[in-house]
Amino acid sequence: MTKIDKITPSTTGPLVVAPVYDGMAIFEFAIVAEVFALARPEMGPGWYRFASVPIDPGPLRAQGGLTVTSAGDPGLLEQADLIVMAGWKGADVPVPDALARRLRQAWQRGARLASICSGAFVLAATGLLDGRRAATHWRYADRLRERHPAIEVDAGVLYVGADRVFTSAGSAAGIDLMLHLVRQDFGVEAANSVARRLVMPPHRGGGQAQFIERPVPRDRVNRLAGLMERVRADLAAPWTLDRMAGAAAMSPRTLLRRFSEATGQPPGDWLIAERVAEAQRLLEASSLPIERVAAEAGFGSVQALRHHFQARLGLAPRAYRENFGRAPRSSVPSAVVDEPVDPVKQTAHRA
Repeated sequence: MTKIDKITPSTTGPLVVAPVYDGMAIFEFAIVAEVFALARPEMGPGWYRFASVPIDPGPLRAQGGLTVTSAGDPGLLEQADLIVMAGWKGADVPVPDALARRLRQAWQRGARLASICSGAFVLAATGLLDGRRAATHWRYADRLRERHPAIEVDAGVLYVGADRVFTSAGSAAGIDLMLHLVRQDFGVEAANSVARRLVMPPHRGGGQAQFIERPVPRDRVNRLAGLMERVRADLAAPWTLDRMAGAAAMSPRTLLRRFSEATGQPPGDWLIAERVAEAQRLLEASSLPIERVAAEAGFGSVQALRHHFQARLGLAPRAYRENFGRAPRSSVPSAVVDEPVDPVKQTAHRA
């Protein structure tokens, strides 16, 4: 019998709780445990604490013929900073009212809720997904719509989240969501460090497609990969659709089609995501004034940086630096006050 015990590599960090249940999805649970339960001394004493708590009595059956037990106290749900539902028993298996109520109460006191794959059905039972976009495995999307018509189910994305409620698509998309949460809590470099330990790409945006219907020929992939590396190496350049198409030796229309086929998103969206990620890195690791960060990341103005940064991360650039910055403050004063403003029209160079 496998025993899943409480693991606390930290005594001060955010408490992450994963409810475990009869019929547990092993892979999805392992994602949560790998990201949040593994001791990471390089992260310092404020790293996550982790606990699994049983919501069903007795030894629990799990996929693959395993039987598991958890010594976690269910009362930890009342203390958790983040609760992750790693899958669920099935799309048509009722969610206990007591579990839905405790999750809703946790959210009301300020905790974040997240789900992987069919775990979205559990969050749906709380009512907190009503009126929101939600992700789940593409095979479950229609069933989630049928059972919860008030939810805007998006079967095409890896993960979505707003107002402390996050949902991801199936299986490996859960890793992307967990890394996104680490990025929110500890910044880009911490999330990249976890990704390296997992031998994973450092960042896949939540808006990327769950799967690609048609395989992309290798020669096209190679050309697109070369283009993407070239753009990443010079994000400050004025990358328009025409310029990107020329660099890839394609027409603009062909680039739009092939880029979307290969990545699940148009080149303009990918470019903005890359520029925001570069701005995050600069805000964390440098003391450059906000104007320089905007310029080096490729945004046409501080206003454009602020607009896209806040839209994607929910935080203004200066506030992000205050939370995650590690470099000494620059002695060069910034010419702008980086406070939230009304959304502005996009002024960055777009593809």
